[in-house]
Amino acid sequence: MRTPPETTPPPDAEARRAAAPVRVYTGEGFPRFDASFYRKARSGMEKTAEVVVPPRDASCFHVPAGHIFRIASIEGPQVGDLNLWNAHDLSERFFSGKTRAIHATHVTTGDRLWSTLPHLRPMATIIADTLDWYGWDGDGAGVHDIIGTRCDPYTNLLLNGGEYHHCCHSNLTRALAQDRKMPLAEAEKHVHDVLNVFMCTGYTRDTHEYFMKASPVRPGDHIEFFAEIDLIGALSACPGGDCGASHSSDAAKCHPLKVEIFSPREGALAGWRSPEPSGYSRSHGM
Repeated sequence: MRTPPETTPPPDAEARRAAAPVRVYTGEGFPRFDASFYRKARSGMEKTAEVVVPPRDASCFHVPAGHIFRIASIEGPQVGDLNLWNAHDLSERFFSGKTRAIHATHVTTGDRLWSTLPHLRPMATIIADTLDWYGWDGDGAGVHDIIGTRCDPYTNLLLNGGEYHHCCHSNLTRALAQDRKMPLAEAEKHVHDVLNVFMCTGYTRDTHEYFMKASPVRPGDHIEFFAEIDLIGALSACPGGDCGASHSSDAAKCHPLKVEIFSPREGALAGWRSPEPSGYSRSHGM
């Protein structure tokens, strides 16, 4: 709960509050979502690999540029925490804050997952989403959020006074360490704020505090991404299950998630190439 204000409002308080909102990013200057191109990329695609992520655990997967990966619910309502890295440079990773600013607090078909500075380019584009019907509900919640950070053992220790090792942060750390054959301490440095796949969240209207509610995802639902660059992904099947009641514990009923990798048919990507990193000089005025 937030504390009540202690400062007396100034005489022009209402006038200040009445300032007109200005949308920061209108879409101009950003690469356009070419729906016909991505439909063509999906048409005739062939599955080349799949990974089943166990409940309360995480797994890594690899996606070459120009390929498609699908995250699917297969047994029951379950949310997943997704990290993405450039397969050749782990310092280039998903930038949830910039993605949120460019698109919205929750993402769906047509939105892109952008990479960190100084690269700032699309890493993946969402090209299909069976939960796009959900939109915004009466509580102001949406699906596939990029406002939550990921459940982690440090916050859990503060709240509950004990150690829990299957928070998404820990799951992602173990998965990356195993995939890259690196020490846990090194892998943890690369774990970052996530796309909460299938998670249903929002901010309360009165205090603007983060909340979650039971995910609408059901077996068969999925979200698909087009890899704009060579990717390493890591997906954690959150210990909160559908996150309708709790997380960071063994109390919730949890289910596996499946990641499928698809290659496009020959010729489907004619003329396409991976986006280049930002061309900014990095001189910073010096």
